[in-house]
Order: sequence, then C-alpha cells, then structure tokens
Amino acid sequence: MSTSAVAVSSKSLHKRSPFWPAQLSPNLSIPATNLFYNAEVSAARYPDKPFIIFYDTPVTFAQFKDEAERVAGYLQTECGVKAGDRVLLYMQNSPQWVIAYYGILRANAVVVPVNPMNLADELEHYVQDSGATTAFVTQELYPRIAPLVGEGAAEGLRHLLVATYSDYLTREPFATPPEFVSAPRHVEGPGVAHWADVLAANIAPGPLTAGPDDLCVMPYTSGTTGKPKGCMHTHRSVMCTAVGGCNWFGSNQDAVQLSVLPLFHVTGMQGGMNSPLYNGSTVVILPRWDRDVAARAIEHYRINGWQAISTMVVDFISNPRIGEYDLSSLAWMRGGGATMPDAVVRKLRELTGLEFVEGYGMSETMAATHINPPQNPKPQCLGIPVFDVDARIVDPITLEEVAEGEAGELIMSAPQVMQGYWGNAKATNEAFIERDGKRFLRTGDLVRRDADGYYFMTDRLKRMINASGYKVWPAEVEALMYRHPSIKEVCVIGAQDVKRGETVKAVVVLDPQQIGTVNEDDIIKWAHENMAAYKAPRIVQFIDTLPKSGSGKILWRKLQEDEAAAR
Repeated sequence: MSTSAVAVSSKSLHKRSPFWPAQLSPNLSIPATNLFYNAEVSAARYPDKPFIIFYDTPVTFAQFKDEAERVAGYLQTECGVKAGDRVLLYMQNSPQWVIAYYGILRANAVVVPVNPMNLADELEHYVQDSGATTAFVTQELYPRIAPLVGEGAAEGLRHLLVATYSDYLTREPFATPPEFVSAPRHVEGPGVAHWADVLAANIAPGPLTAGPDDLCVMPYTSGTTGKPKGCMHTHRSVMCTAVGGCNWFGSNQDAVQLSVLPLFHVTGMQGGMNSPLYNGSTVVILPRWDRDVAARAIEHYRINGWQAISTMVVDFISNPRIGEYDLSSLAWMRGGGATMPDAVVRKLRELTGLEFVEGYGMSETMAATHINPPQNPKPQCLGIPVFDVDARIVDPITLEEVAEGEAGELIMSAPQVMQGYWGNAKATNEAFIERDGKRFLRTGDLVRRDADGYYFMTDRLKRMINASGYKVWPAEVEALMYRHPSIKEVCVIGAQDVKRGETVKAVVVLDPQQIGTVNEDDIIKWAHENMAAYKAPRIVQFIDTLPKSGSGKILWRKLQEDEAAAR
C-alpha cells in the first residue's frame, strides 16, 4: 500500500464528504517522474498538435519540447546553470514563459517565478534571497532588472535571457495584440542574450537527472515578516495538483482552454500550463486580461473552459457587448481567490448555464487542496478536501481540534504541501505542527465545516489583503512605504472595494517636518512608482498617531476593525 493510501485509510482522517465525486478514487497515484517527462510524453503522443496558441500562432507539442531542450542546453553551457540552481522567470504570459519554465526544469534547475508587476526594489530581494545568477525577462521588463546585473561572483545576476513576444506572432492574429506584444524591440546590456540567439545556438542539454523529490519550482509568498519567502516545491508536489486537477474535472487531450490567469501564480501555473501539458490538451494564452479579446477567443477557438478570479468574471459578464459573442462552447468555469458574489454567480448562470466552481489553495500547497465537486458546488465555499488531503480545524491557541460546526484554524497534511521556506528554518518551523505522526501546515485561515463536509472561510489569522485575487501582505507594503522621506509611521489595512473585493489602504503618520509639504495623492502616486500596482495603496489616510499596545506594537487589528465599522 502506498504512503498516501496509508494516510487516507488512517482512522485519524475525517470521513469524506458524501458529495465526493462518485467516479473518483479518494487516493491519487502521483507519477514518480521529473515534471519534464510530461513534455516528452505529450510530444511523443501528439507531436503535431498545438500545445500553445498565441494570437493564432501555434506551438506544437514537438516544437515545445525541442525549444525547451535548446533553452536547457544554453542554460547549462553558456550560463553555467547546474542541477539545483535557481533561475528567475520574469515575464508576462507568453509561449516563452512556458518554454523557459520547462527549459529550466530540463536543465535540472529550479524555477523562481516572479510577478511581472514587481519593480526593481522588489526584484532585488528575489535575486538575493534565491541566489539566482540567471534570469529570463521580456523586452518591456528589461529596464527594471538590468540594474541587478553585476560584474563578479556574488554580485547578483550575471545572465539575462531576453525574449521578444513578437517572435511568436507569425500568423495574422484573431485580435489585435497589445502594443507591448506586437512591438519588436532590441535591448543591449551586460549579460544579455536574446531568445532567438538562444534557440539558434541549438545546444543539446546534458542528461535529465532531477527526480520526483528534487526541487522543481519556488513561488514566493510573504507574511507577517514583510519579506517574501520561497516555497520549496518538488517535482512530486507540483505533479500532485497538476494530475489531480485533470482527474477532478475530467479533462482530456481534446480540451481547449483559455490561459489568462498569471502563470507566475500557482493557480494559473497548474491549471493553465502544467495540467494541460500532462494530458495533452491545448491552451490559448493571453498575456493580460481583456474582456473582449477573451470573449472573441472563446468564440474563435471554441474554448471549453477557463480559470478566473472573481474580478475577471464580474468584468466579463458586465460587458455590454457580451451578447455579440458565441459562448456556447464553454463547458466549465472555475477559480479561487476572492469569493464569488451571489449576484455574479446568478448572472453567469443566466448567461452561460454554467456554475462557477470555487476552490482553495495557497502558494505553500501548489494550488488547490479543496475544490467544490463540479456536480454539487456550493456558493462562497472553499469546497471539500481533494485527494489524500487530511484537513482539520483546530483552535489557533491550543491547537486542539474544535467541535463539528465550530470555526477554527485550517491545518493540512497533504502530498502537495511544500517542503518549507527557502533558507528560512525559523519561518518553516513556525508554519508546521506535528499531529498523529504527520506534518501539518498551519494556513492562518479560519474556517468552518458544514454537515456535508464543505469548508467555508470565516476570517484570517494572518494579515493579508485579497485584492482582485492577488495576495497583498501589509508588512511588505509597509516596509516599502517607510522609504518615503515624509512617512514617520504607517499601518496598512484592507478596505472594502466594490470591484476588487478588498483594496489596500495606508494609515500614515507624517514626519512633523513634512506636514503640509505632501498630500494623500502624493503618497499614492509615489507608491505606484515604487511597488507593484496591485500592492500600492489606493487609499491613504493621514492621522496624528497610530494606536499601540503597551509594548509599543501598532494595533493593526483595531485599525482594521475601525475601517470595517466605518464602511
């Protein structure tokens, strides 16, 4: 019996929901291979079938595998990338993003996906913390990362592999691409090699040696300490949710899927790339959200389904032109992040006849640990634990399990849980507890479970703002805002927002010498210039003093409660 089967049959695991999909086993056999093996299998099975479509330009499975291997050979030979080295991937959704990801894996290295909205100061932390010396970047993002290229050892980045999106616009597109996609550009600078030259070098990689328990990808997440932390995922943990998603939703090789969620995020990465590659289906990639282009793509390619966040769906169904498009091919829509409002669910159902299927996951769990059964979804619900997930609800203070129906902190033991945080043993130790001989991840989310075994979010223990599906960690934003010369103290909280669900608000105490020289709009503008747009406060409030505890700690929760009461 497998270790996962032992865990599931243990008497300590709570009984499954009666709505567990009847056709599915409770256990999932995870392939014991490097993730790149999926590219080899699909290229052998469907060599001439498009894996990626980018504005009508196809990349077949055979082409994809070939180009990923060329990238790997270049990384090893020209950039000195060795097994286990970390390589940054800093691009918007594109064929190059996917090819680079698998090229890094084929080089036996570790992918460090970076949000393309991050600016230079934020990028510096990823470079220093991961120890990466090589990065993939696209033309429009190059100026942000170029200052991080150093001359000698331990000076940061030494190699930048620069991609131009328009290299993959070889056919007349079904819709006009954004200017940053269609514009051919050429950049020069220290350490720069161009994507076309990387492929033209045609260097074969060395042997594929990484196994299922070697590191595969390291998405970064933040927390109460402010600095983002790398979540260490192995090929096995990534394979777990990639294969699990295919099984849960019954996807097959003939599916055509819209991939518009950011690929750097674990939900987009798994559902929009790794799962489709595993089962040999086709993804239509858009570099960023555009409701009309998305609707045209669904009609043009007869797309079966797509993953979305609530703000995308709200924007999509509120389009006054939505009736002009044939959406009859859509068979499913699913996603996570912010909870989907009832009114939006109803309007989506009226428009398409579909139920939106919500799920729950974290960077620490490589996407979903809970998903609603597709045949029996509940609104505003995290879903039920998926394959081999031992999910429990405990008192966050005593860590003892709470009574059925009561709220408590969600903890989980599952094969998709990360190994820990890169180079941060203290944070890793704080994130896990032992229970019944197993290692459980503390999520920091307060949930309750109903009589049917469905989980519902009730609150958060961690300071986190969910803005349009992006997780914003107040401590990280505060650390960046303290660089403003006029700010003496700052506390970042969440504020309600009709479109974003939540938005970022900064409560600021100005330096007495600066009062009258700067206003709220000045702070907002500065923030947008110095941090990713989704993190930047959209609301700034000046106050004389921040509430503090007897030990001098800022009482952020009181400010949060005051904000909720005022709204």
